[in-house]
Formats: sequence, C-alpha cells, structure tokens
Amino acid sequence: MLIASPTGSNICGRCIDQAQQIVKDEAPGVNKSYSLFSSIEDIPKPVEIKSHLDDYVIGQEQAKRAVSVAVHNHYKRIMVQDDEHEIDLEKSNILLMGPTGTGKTLLARALASFLDVPFAIADATVLTEAGYVGEDVENILVRLLQSADYDVQATEAGIIYVDEIDKISRRSANASITRDVSGEGVQQALLKILEGTVAQVPPKGGRKHPEQPLVSINTKNILFIVGGAFEGIEDIIARRRKKTLLGFSSFDKEDTPLKGAELLRVVEPEDLLQYGLIPELIGRLPVLAALEDLTREALHSILLEPRNALVKQYQKMFEIEGVELIIEEKALDAIIDEAQQVGTGARALRRSMEKVMQDIMFDLPDWEGIKKCVITRAVVKDGKPPRLS
Repeated sequence: MLIASPTGSNICGRCIDQAQQIVKDEAPGVNKSYSLFSSIEDIPKPVEIKSHLDDYVIGQEQAKRAVSVAVHNHYKRIMVQDDEHEIDLEKSNILLMGPTGTGKTLLARALASFLDVPFAIADATVLTEAGYVGEDVENILVRLLQSADYDVQATEAGIIYVDEIDKISRRSANASITRDVSGEGVQQALLKILEGTVAQVPPKGGRKHPEQPLVSINTKNILFIVGGAFEGIEDIIARRRKKTLLGFSSFDKEDTPLKGAELLRVVEPEDLLQYGLIPELIGRLPVLAALEDLTREALHSILLEPRNALVKQYQKMFEIEGVELIIEEKALDAIIDEAQQVGTGARALRRSMEKVMQDIMFDLPDWEGIKKCVITRAVVKDGKPPRLS
C-alpha cells in the first residue's frame, strides 16, 4: 500500500514503520520509553519506596507503609505471572481515606516521581455513565496511555490514582430507582476496569464513535489507587461501634471512644456501604489506608522539612531577588495557629503564608540594597512590616 502526499510523492507502509523506529532509536527525547523492571531484584523494596515518600509526605506512617508494600507486591506479581504457578496472584488495589489536606494526592504524586512507570491522576467527579455529558470511565485509561506516550505494553503495567472517589457515592444505601449518572452508574462502570478487563479506548479521549480507531488495553496489571475524604463517615463508624457497646461490654476498657483517624482505621465494609459505595466496588479495594489529621508538630514539619516545603519555596523566590528570607520560630507558630483555625490541613498553611507574604512580595522587586528580610510574630499577627537590613 502506497500513501500519497499533497506534493505527489508516495511512501509505502513498510517505510513508515522503519522511519518510526529510526525516530524512536535515534531521538529518545521525542518518545519517553519505559524500561519497567527486568527482574525482581530491580523492583524497589518497600523500605526504598517509603524512604522516598518520607521526603515529600510528613507523618502518615501507616498509609505510606500500605502503599509501599502494595506497589512492591504489584510489580513482583507481574514479574512472576508468566511462570507456571498453581496460585494465581491477584492485584491489591488501594483505598486511601482521610480528611482534606492530609496528603492523599501528594502521596500519589510523590510515588509517580519515584517509579519509572506510566502514572496518571484522574478525578472521579467528572466521570458519568456512557452516553451522558461528562467523561466516560475509560478516559482514565486514556490519560495513562498518553502518559506512556501511547506505548500499550507500558500502559498495561502502570498506576492510576483516582481522586475524590467518595464524591460518586450513591445518595442512599438503597438501590436507586432513577438514573444516577454520576454516582452509582460510575461505580458500576469502574468494576471491570479495577478487576481486570480488555477495554477499548479512543487514543485521544472523548466519545467513541463507530468509525474511530480504538486501542485495546488490558487492565489486569494496572494498579489502582483511589482516594477520598469521606466527609461524615466517622459518624457512621461511631454509630456502628456504639451499637456494640450495649450491656456489660460497655464497661470494657478496650471499648473507649475513638476519634478522628482512629475511627477510620476501624472502618468496615458495611460503613462504606452505608456511605454510598456499592459492595462490588468495596470488594475490589482490599487494601485500606487511613490518613490521620495533621498535628501541630506535623504542620510545623510540613513548613520546613519536605523537599518542596513552603518556607523553602518562599526562600527560593526571595533568593532570586538577592534577598535572604528568615522566618522566626514564633512567626511560624502564629502561621500554624491560623492554619488550624481554618481546618483544611496542609492547604491552610499555604493560605496563611500567602496572607503574610503577599504585601511583602509586592514590594520585593523594588528593594534596593536590602539583603535580609526577617518575618516576626508581629508581622503575622498585627500586619506590621518585616525587619529589613
């Protein structure tokens, strides 16, 4: 078969294949290639994965351990599945639960920066049932395919993080008699993709149509991490536990009331069912990791310690202008006080910092002969100007 160009020249299909291979071989920067893992020894150990996550996420030890083990076991499973084994190893998709601003999405992004595998982050809130306005569920596979530069083999060993999974919960525990096109219907559509199926996806996303070429993607070896805040599920868990504390067992010291993340750690499938997830979806998310509310010490560490800590970011921006930024300890305490009043976790720290630094950074480019800027508690609390020298 010859393919004609507008100028009248022709090229055959075999030459096109050879030219594409030359581009891949000679210009590796054009197409990112994923080597994946050649042997089990190449797979990062859980300790190595967690060590990298520690550089970005403060606290959340249980969640980081759960993710590290699940990712390590997932790729170990892929490496041995071609061998003759009597036992069929199933993948362990992960459900991350925790209040907003505790690091669920950051955990996924930090994981993506460490593993040399295709990684995509999708938002469950834009998904609808096929045929309705919104995105089809298969579009989350399109993002992974694009992340892998359309390498289907690499795509089929990638990781997908689906955020805001709690926003597609059905409105009640009873089956809906009307169409719930962005809730229960989306959960039903996710089932086969999470478990493992051969999905037909349009390479460029969007709606399918009969004349469109489709790409087949087997999701059997794609690891899914889903996360959500699950606002209000603590009340459901507390009510369930209260029912079990009737009679003499209520005097047992082990049955003391739990709060916050302690409640999330004892979540049961029936709690998720009552919240609005369908039982089939719950069964396909066997690994559960609860993220806890950030303590004052954790917020202090988030400001200073991570690789992309907020204070380091502002110090870098001041450094570009040739000014050294110093934030006193009492000023940091005042910023943390404001953030805790807002109650949106680490995101509130950014809000508090912006509030303090906005006017200072407005004048920063016009400073002449200033080499040092010191932020005191009075700057944060009373809006006074910083000490300049």
